[in-house]
Amino acid sequence: MANQITIKDTNIKVGDIIAVHLAIADKDRGKIQVFEGRVISIRGRDTNKTFTVRKIALGNIGVERIFPALLPSIAKVEIKKSIPVKRAKLYYLRLAK
Repeated sequence: MANQITIKDTNIKVGDIIAVHLAIADKDRGKIQVFEGRVISIRGRDTNKTFTVRKIALGNIGVERIFPALLPSIAKVEIKKSIPVKRAKLYYLRLAK
């Protein structure tokens, strides 16, 4: 069971609040889109590793996004806050309001 993963020379763990910068192709130019939230799970091994990031959007709606670790459109990953947790999967955050 994976509790941490290294992406673009950044070591992230379950429970960290991160910002994932994605390169988006927009017509003739590209732009960077940021998805910021808490890492609730890391799963898989080798080339199949994925991590799930959850954020609370407008209107208190929870939005989750699953990122493959080797996704080429990830420009960079920033750790905003590192919080120690005692669980490998934080699925109980889906129930919190």
